[in-house]
Amino acid sequence: MAERKVAWKARKDNSLIGSDITRIDGVEKASGSAKYAADINTPGTLFGRLLTFKGGAGVVKSLDTSDAEKTPGVRAVHVFNGVGKEVRWDGTIVAAVAADTAEQAEDGVRAIKVTYEAKPHWVDEEDLAGATKSMRTKPLGDNQKGDVAAALKAAKYVHKGYYGIATISHMCLEPHGSHCEWDGEDKLNVHLSTQNVSGTGGQFAGPLGLEASNVSITCNYIGGGFGSKFAADQWGLACAELAKKAGKPVRLMLDRATELKIAGTRPSGFAEVTIAADAEGNITVWDSHHWGTSGIAGSTIALSQLPYCFDGIPNRNRKATGISTNTGPNRAWRAPPHPQLCAVTDTVIDDLAAKMGADSYDIFMKNLDKTPKPDVYAEEMKIGAKLIDWKAQWHAHGKGGGNGAVKRGLGMALHRWGGRAGATTCTVKVHPDGAVETFLGSQDLGTGTRTVIAITLAETFGLQVADVKVNLGNNSYPKANPSGGSITVGGVTGPHRRAGLEALWKIYDLVAAKYKVAADSLTAQGGKILSAGKAVCTWKQACSLLGPMALEIQGAGPKNDGLTDQGVGGVQMADVSVDIETGIVRINKLVAVQDCGLIIDELTARSQVYGGLIMGIAYALSEERVMDNKTGRFINADLENYKLPRIGDIGELVVHMYQPDSEYERGVVGLGEPPVISTGAAISNAVANATGVRVPVQPLTPQRVLEALKGGQA
Repeated sequence: MAERKVAWKARKDNSLIGSDITRIDGVEKASGSAKYAADINTPGTLFGRLLTFKGGAGVVKSLDTSDAEKTPGVRAVHVFNGVGKEVRWDGTIVAAVAADTAEQAEDGVRAIKVTYEAKPHWVDEEDLAGATKSMRTKPLGDNQKGDVAAALKAAKYVHKGYYGIATISHMCLEPHGSHCEWDGEDKLNVHLSTQNVSGTGGQFAGPLGLEASNVSITCNYIGGGFGSKFAADQWGLACAELAKKAGKPVRLMLDRATELKIAGTRPSGFAEVTIAADAEGNITVWDSHHWGTSGIAGSTIALSQLPYCFDGIPNRNRKATGISTNTGPNRAWRAPPHPQLCAVTDTVIDDLAAKMGADSYDIFMKNLDKTPKPDVYAEEMKIGAKLIDWKAQWHAHGKGGGNGAVKRGLGMALHRWGGRAGATTCTVKVHPDGAVETFLGSQDLGTGTRTVIAITLAETFGLQVADVKVNLGNNSYPKANPSGGSITVGGVTGPHRRAGLEALWKIYDLVAAKYKVAADSLTAQGGKILSAGKAVCTWKQACSLLGPMALEIQGAGPKNDGLTDQGVGGVQMADVSVDIETGIVRINKLVAVQDCGLIIDELTARSQVYGGLIMGIAYALSEERVMDNKTGRFINADLENYKLPRIGDIGELVVHMYQPDSEYERGVVGLGEPPVISTGAAISNAVANATGVRVPVQPLTPQRVLEALKGGQA
């Protein structure tokens, strides 16, 4: 018998892998039948509401919940921060109330009597001098390579500039929260909005004094996570405590303001940068000091990753300073901290090209030898340039045409990401009647995890996607990694391909014995088992040979067998129009060229890139946490003033998945995060190209655009 190897089929043989396949859970979501945590409403469910601190910093001076406990309909009250406890940022949770109706819960919250002793606060993340004076800074290190001073003297071109990107807050459509229901005294059932189905049970169990096996976590659907939903969180534990006190199930979801204030932010980054190049345009120097905030902790974007992607610049000085602010803590936000790093690095390179009088495309291309994927970037840049007609439309910064006050420009940027496979286990069952199902404790964030699993098994067994039932979203299933770091698609497809092949080989052996054919001649295709291209039996007939019990195979990964890989790159190019009288930036066209190894479902892959581009437009043009220095309040923590793009703000999006044979042969690599990284830098560069001035800090709001134009910051 020929040696059996775990592998994907050759590209020419695939009927499902890499095609456009719609989501298997699309109808449930579109019809409203999909149940999220906020939809769980078992008999007797109470409504949870929160009392939060409104201010910059303080200490709880007095707290009286007695009136709340007497409020009609209130069944339980829980205190987070009692007398003497510090409250260090706007939105800090003080207490929670559970009641029969939402209105009664809100009445209970209003009945709580609390006073605070105000403490000094600091919320300005950009004002390094002020933060230093207020003793709110801490050094985060510095390092150097080569001889910057000597290289600057030898350089033909030197550019100095100031760049930044503001803090943004997580803005999941479904806020954080859970529905908790006790089964007796020691068993807890939690419907949780989470990216970490397998890992959050223990986070409930420990603080609540339970065995981890007595906590059931269910998450069939989630309305966004993006790095913010890995934990049970204090409000999740409070939901369980309220349910225990009340003797009834409780649903507690964060309201939108609290969601924005405390559910996680992406840290800011501001930098003073000097960059230099020789006469041929080779970048020789990077010298930077950057600062920003992640909240009280005072960290900022990683020191070692600047300049982003261009690690091969020979002479580098880098210094970082953290600013401690009285603001909600940071959490991972889609590709941490790559968007900030790219926003600083690729805008600097674009300004250097402008100073040289060169096309920025040519300068990026000239310096690809300093990046981790020069050949891939070069091909992606050529594709992107053709799709956006770069050579015909590009002009020197501020030298383009336009209709009156509206100026048009092009910009580009590039990015990288890891995307390795996460650790996942699964159980694949093939039933005697031919039914196929799988079980794993993963989650589908809306990225198509169910669908790619079904495609993987359907392709392996020669079936249709509809023939595979995918069971996930519960921690009673085999353990799977949290969905973060773009590790899920490789994490789930590798184990399923391995388990599927092992099951198929066992079925082949049974078919070979029954029908007197060679096992190594068999293939599965179109619901049939074939030998040398001729039908031997149907899939159902083959599975009937299993006997009365289902065949169960365990799959695990990652393994070094070629099914998965890591390391991707991408290039994005933006065509924008800028009204220099109003400061409004419009996206005309945004092009993304992206590699990601073997693509399981190209429709899903493109959707990931579209989503990344839209999020990138958001933080590039409008999305920003605005803090009031006087009061310490987060003043735009609502859906009206926390500005996200509408349909009319998006423009034309063009996605090209870079898929030569060399990519296919790498195996599966994660894609979720890379598309959001370089969008902001590409748009910023396009605005600079249109206007001739750099708007130094993102988002590029009309106010910032007009200020830059007034100041003439070149």
